Amino acid sequence: MFDDLYNTDILSLSATLENASLASPDGTARRVSKLCGSWLEIDINVEAGQVTDCALRVQACALGQASAAILKESIIGASLAELREAQDGLLAMLKEGGAPPGGRFAKLALLSGVSKYPARHNSTCLAFVAAVEAFEAAMASAA
Repeated sequence: MFDDLYNTDILSLSATLENASLASPDGTARRVSKLCGSWLEIDINVEAGQVTDCALRVQACALGQASAAILKESIIGASLAELREAQDGLLAMLKEGGAPPGGRFAKLALLSGVSKYPARHNSTCLAFVAAVEAFEAAMASAA
């Protein structure tokens, strides 16, 4: 049943994460999936409207970890608009059968099979929801 969900690509991505934190982040956010208990914390630094550094702490299933790994490998240089677009695209792909996000986060297409498992949607989206919140927090603290 879950063979199409927990494929080699997803499991490989989930294995790449290392928990870390930034000494003085511009923005931080923590998100928890109430359904399964998965959680993610993100620290980011922002300069000139783009992410310059990122650190994650993740305790989640392989799907949440894979999504976080995709975020981590492509977030440097991302703007708030790109993060929101990826977050919205991921949600649309999972909940509405939409096309996978494009651009720097196009690898999210690997998670398209999650759409069949609504109980896994929240944990899969944690990283992108938290990244948007951390970026917004960084902008608020800079203002």
